[in-house]
Amino acid sequence: MDNSVYVGNAGKDAALDRGWLLGHFKDVTDPRHSEAVEIKWGVHPPGDERAQWVRGEERVALLVLISGRFRVELPGRSVLLEQQGDYVVWGRGVDHSWIAEEESVVLTVRWPSVPGYKVPDELERADRASL
Repeated sequence: MDNSVYVGNAGKDAALDRGWLLGHFKDVTDPRHSEAVEIKWGVHPPGDERAQWVRGEERVALLVLISGRFRVELPGRSVLLEQQGDYVVWGRGVDHSWIAEEESVVLTVRWPSVPGYKVPDELERADRASL
């Protein structure tokens, strides 16, 4: 078998790693390991929100709405994605957070892939329990 090829399903694979399909956090022997880029297939129930703002952002991000209604909060600006294909891009130094106003599916691409932005598990669990 060729270890440089991986075939999967975004919905199924995303459920295994908090939505993340590709990035530095995958095992180095996995073809989905990358330090250049991260890709997330985010499936969010209504009211789901990031447990805390991302601060000190070092990456560039692109977030594309696949379905639903999804709001991205940026300093001094709130961006509502409501039509399939709506997207927002933000750069290094731009803090952010988000909330799913309806059940939503979003595709996020970030680069480079660097550690340090994961919400601690206890905050994630507390946030999910409040839904």
